[in-house]
Amino acid sequence: MSYRPCLSRRFTCTRVVTWSGQGALTSDNAVPRERLAGQPRFRNPRHTAARRTCGVSRRRLTGVDRPYTLLSCAMSLDGYIDDVSSEPLRLSSDADIDQVDEVRSTCDAILVGAGTVRSDNPGLLLRSQARREARIARGLGPDPARIVVSRSGDLDPAARIFATGPEPIVYVASPAVLKASQRLGAAADVVDAGDPVGLDRVLADLAARGTARLLVEGGGSLHTQFLAARLADELRLSVAPFFVGDSAAPRFVGDGQFPWNPGHRARLVEVSQAGDMAVLRYALSSRYPA
Repeated sequence: MSYRPCLSRRFTCTRVVTWSGQGALTSDNAVPRERLAGQPRFRNPRHTAARRTCGVSRRRLTGVDRPYTLLSCAMSLDGYIDDVSSEPLRLSSDADIDQVDEVRSTCDAILVGAGTVRSDNPGLLLRSQARREARIARGLGPDPARIVVSRSGDLDPAARIFATGPEPIVYVASPAVLKASQRLGAAADVVDAGDPVGLDRVLADLAARGTARLLVEGGGSLHTQFLAARLADELRLSVAPFFVGDSAAPRFVGDGQFPWNPGHRARLVEVSQAGDMAVLRYALSSRYPA
């Protein structure tokens, strides 16, 4: 039997969960939020369905075990996504940034790795107010949910993703849950993603939360894992018209055994232009388009 805090907008529920082979039986007692102020927040993804009893409404996807997953990346002509300097390398043109903002606006959530949070310090909020208003008109939040995957949970609570907009969800390895919850406090919803972190587990939890369309923006380690595990449905590659030329710099993907190889080629579905950049779209699964 375990006790877990579950926070809603008005109340914190002290949940008693009894696990069995058939699932979980829950009993909730509403407690004012201030009674548990300062307590670390952490959750097992199996609690997701039960959390809906706390006044947090969520769409549930039927017959789907993961969201439609679109990978997006900007890279140089020689396949690098950054250089080795201390400052982030700008690869995208203004036109490409605007196109990515449009893609973001069509998604329920945006996912990045901890390395991207540390190196780029992104806010992951929509740039266009018109797109935010269009989402609100469709009955959605003004911005997609923001997701971070981190093995250690060693993230700066002052980072932009925690300091702006609604709280993000941070998936961490089981041994890091308590420490990450204490470190991030109320700035994030920290979720146990297994040991090691399982992307299939992350995607199942996001689907249970109602995430139908997920945008993965990197970095290279996450892109490699999604592609090698066949968890990507679509790939959007923006190619900047210059070379990095440094083998020590990070690339779009690392080493791996990928389903797409000389005997099984990915299907190119669109080639377009964004300013001075070429934009390539590939269908990676039978779920394309969605």
